Amino acid sequence: MSPKLTPYLLVAPLLAFIAVFTYIPIFTSIDLSFRSWNFMSPDMPFVGLDNYARLLGSQSFWNSMSVTTIFAVVSVPLRLALALAIASYLKREAASSRVLRGALFLPTITSTVSIAVVFSWVFSTDYGLANAFLSALGLGKMPWLQDPTLALLVLILINTWKQLGYDVIIYIAGLQAVPQELYDAAAIDGGKRWQVFRRVTVPLIMPTTYFLLVVSVIEAFQVFTIINVMTRGGPAGATDMLVHLLYRTGFVLFDIGTGSALAVILFALLIVLALLKSRIVGSKVHYEA
Repeated sequence: MSPKLTPYLLVAPLLAFIAVFTYIPIFTSIDLSFRSWNFMSPDMPFVGLDNYARLLGSQSFWNSMSVTTIFAVVSVPLRLALALAIASYLKREAASSRVLRGALFLPTITSTVSIAVVFSWVFSTDYGLANAFLSALGLGKMPWLQDPTLALLVLILINTWKQLGYDVIIYIAGLQAVPQELYDAAAIDGGKRWQVFRRVTVPLIMPTTYFLLVVSVIEAFQVFTIINVMTRGGPAGATDMLVHLLYRTGFVLFDIGTGSALAVILFALLIVLALLKSRIVGSKVHYEA
């Protein structure tokens, strides 16, 4: 065997896995987005851009786009701000810090379905823990999952809580990589804590922030399980995000063509957002040599 072929043979199983479970489904979805198919019929007639036209002319699509945008715009800054604040406190090497890191990270690896079921009970209008607490304070019950604004806010808070531990751990790694000499020099120069944080810490953790920004935006646009378990997209479509609409279109209504078109639009949207973040935020990211 030629030594030049050995590296290719070693990575061939991984490349085959990626091709079968990533690239082939992508191209299949693109092909299906130009066809009409309902899962049952053996015929898949070519319909051109009809699926895209139907989707872009649908009020449900634009509602889901609006809900998803609001979810991302609120949840992503909230996640990153809380994570950075907590990580700044937990970066010190102490037994209590390690315990708190583990406690914060636990929701990240916990089943999303389990979390959604538990919080469905917590925010139940009739017997939920949240309303029991409000009643104990002499306040009235809140229709947490029946009010359009409250339902979306509850989902944002739950998703933030679940993902916060991951962001904190990544931020801690970024903060610990900042050279202590820079903090010592800033202290000698008389820099105040907020000035040091703004002038030293924030610029040096920009690579970490940029990474978390990309990951959190993608995750925000792909939220599904919490919505499907807790609200089913309701009330009145207030939590019907893009991936949930895709699920309903493709696997409840069996409109595979339109569902595939929505998947392609979502894929293209995430690529555009990644490019915009690269242009806007990426230009401010500086990596050490």
